[in-house]
Amino acid sequence: MTNSEIRELTNEEILKKIEEYKEELFNLRFSQATGNLEKPSRIKELRKLVARMKTILKERELGDN
Repeated sequence: MTNSEIRELTNEEILKKIEEYKEELFNLRFSQATGNLEKPSRIKELRKLVARMKTILKERELGDN
């Protein structure tokens, strides 16, 4: 998901996506701990995506003031 795609979403949609990705991250970390993780790069990818979404939310919050 690119920055422009994220910016097209509403704040509620972004928050919902963040929760979904955090749940996926939890499951990936659990798989990693048990040794069943097939694609370790997905953890890094999701962490960056969540950070990008939070940044865009913060920009919107600061821009409204």
